[in-house]
Amino acid sequence: MSSRFDIIYNRRGSGCFKYDALKMLYGKDDLLSLWVADMDFAVSDQIQEALAARLNHPVFGYNLRLDDFYEAVINWQQRRFGWQVARSEIIAVPGIVPGIILSILSLTNPGDGVLIQTPVYRPFQDAVNDHGRRLICSALLNENGCYRIDWQDFELKLKEARLFILCSPHNPVSRVWSREELIRIGELCSKYKVRVFSDEIHQDIVYAGHQHIPLASLQDFQDICITGISPSKSFNVAGLATAVLLVSNPELFTRVNDLNQKMHLYLGNSFGIRALIAAYRDSEPWLCELLAYLEENRKLIMDFLGSELPDIKLSPIEGSYLAWLDFRAWDLEESQLQAALVQKARLALDPGEKFGVEGSGFQRLNFGCPRSILMEALDRLKTLAKDYK
Repeated sequence: MSSRFDIIYNRRGSGCFKYDALKMLYGKDDLLSLWVADMDFAVSDQIQEALAARLNHPVFGYNLRLDDFYEAVINWQQRRFGWQVARSEIIAVPGIVPGIILSILSLTNPGDGVLIQTPVYRPFQDAVNDHGRRLICSALLNENGCYRIDWQDFELKLKEARLFILCSPHNPVSRVWSREELIRIGELCSKYKVRVFSDEIHQDIVYAGHQHIPLASLQDFQDICITGISPSKSFNVAGLATAVLLVSNPELFTRVNDLNQKMHLYLGNSFGIRALIAAYRDSEPWLCELLAYLEENRKLIMDFLGSELPDIKLSPIEGSYLAWLDFRAWDLEESQLQAALVQKARLALDPGEKFGVEGSGFQRLNFGCPRSILMEALDRLKTLAKDYK
């Protein structure tokens, strides 16, 4: 039975970073593009209708978010995660990364330590380095492809930090942190008086046997937390530049919100505002269909690699639509691996070293695509693998 998610849309020439930047970044544009984390799926009918309705009003002046915007956020967090957020705790921002930068600038001083857990989403590193803070890395432990926190190292590094950036669920290793892990993170950060920016942009994409829990919803950790959420990943609207920060502590709220106001980042995108409302208020059935489709793609990757490509190891995919592939058995230098994937297999994956030195020999694959595209990519990997057995 066919699915709406099986439809292939030609995104080339639309000003789409995922496809139109291939020549610039990979040197070729005839590649299967499975790198940057947006999906190749049409958004829900409800989002399309909301945007069409907004377009029918032909004036696009400055925005004011009305009650329906805040209600959509509040109700989504309550319904999906049992977390009660107040309107007075919501800060509207253009994206999670701008929210991270706002938090770094408003809660730390130049030279202060900011802790991240590598391998991790590259903009975390850039946000620290680009703004004169000291990057502190605590590497996750890779135990036969399964990642866990090195608690001894994490606690040691926290002593040097003023802010910790948590990726939950984790990108790229796809961990969904357990309640016990989150409580331990919160207790250690509280012990050393370290604030936490919790990037929860992938919160809605979690698979059977796992549960996303907002860190700030546990114990009294809301006093140290800034939580970033957005419909951009779950509902494929990253280009509409709309996110929110959830901040319960009045002091943290004031400091971050004041800088947000001074930098005029709060005005928002006319279409992004309507898309968020339509996503969180009206598109939950679409999300359920999406999760079922992604689950099948996830199973396809696991089964195919296990049976056809056992030398390519796959970390368990607990959340997100990102697969973390270990090519180290091929014994190639990073440049050789990248050249083989691009020149021979004509695949654009995300090189592991982007996520930190711990990513050397790895590639991140985005399986948020029609299944026929994913199958073609896996077949190309199988053909390529013959050269490295």
